[in-house]
Amino acid sequence: MSEANHSIQSVVRRTGLSAHVIRIWEKRYNVVTPSRTGTNRRLYTEADIERFQLLQRAIQSGHSIGNIAALPNERLVKLADSLPHTRDVAVTAPKENSGAALIEECIEATRKLDGAQFEATLQRASIRLGNHGLLEQVVAPVAQAIGELWRDGTITAAHEHFASAAIRVFLGHASRPFALPANAPQLVVATPAGQLHELGAVMVAAAATDLGWRVTYLGTSLPAAEIAGSAVQNHARAVALSIVYPGDDEHLPEELEKLRRYLPAGIKIMVGGRAAEKYGEALKRIGAMHAADLRDFCAQLDSLRVMPKRKLQTT
Repeated sequence: MSEANHSIQSVVRRTGLSAHVIRIWEKRYNVVTPSRTGTNRRLYTEADIERFQLLQRAIQSGHSIGNIAALPNERLVKLADSLPHTRDVAVTAPKENSGAALIEECIEATRKLDGAQFEATLQRASIRLGNHGLLEQVVAPVAQAIGELWRDGTITAAHEHFASAAIRVFLGHASRPFALPANAPQLVVATPAGQLHELGAVMVAAAATDLGWRVTYLGTSLPAAEIAGSAVQNHARAVALSIVYPGDDEHLPEELEKLRRYLPAGIKIMVGGRAAEKYGEALKRIGAMHAADLRDFCAQLDSLRVMPKRKLQTT
């Protein structure tokens, strides 16, 4: 077995994949299992790099990572060899303005705490992808990558707060031009008490605005009574909560149950974020709608929008 002595930066250079894509393929599809140093940094073998290169060749020829991630290397080689146009394809770094390149630029700007670079990258992404594409293809992956880097100790809390603020300001400006009709459905967005990471909530607010909802954004770590009061005052159709960190707050289930008690029965509770599933039992008890990701959240918003009004009235 080859020795694991290649850093993730080395894998990026050798494969052309972004560091974010590498981490996602590991976590979601288990394509390789890197070793870890004493400080929890990833180390890869030559065999790991070869597998990434084979997967990259298959992706370049149009295959989905979800369909090929579990295939052994032998099958990947045959798959590549059966497609003449993929032979001798050179692995290159992500093209400028590709989704992967834009994500990497945002992460690099975060490392350098470079607000101008971060804003310029988001602006290019918005022009290329539109508001919704910006959220799904750039902002959401950047948020996940930055969260992982923070948990790994690669970046500090200051970097995470910097990125959250830069995205919040940019998305706030991007949402201003929208003129909504008077009868647009109302959504209240917040994070419950104890949840201090706001990037997920910011993305949810921007996505809902893009879909034609009138959004009241309350910010982070609010008690149930204040969230419920805002929802009632604004005649909200739903309350959307982002639960990102921590995933073991013993007080959060009680806060969620309080929110359900304080809200009229017709106001739905929507919950998302990477730590939401850790509170699955509490979410089930309050009848919350759990969104697996931003796309799922948007689909749920669409379903609420077309729901007959009689189902949304208080009981």
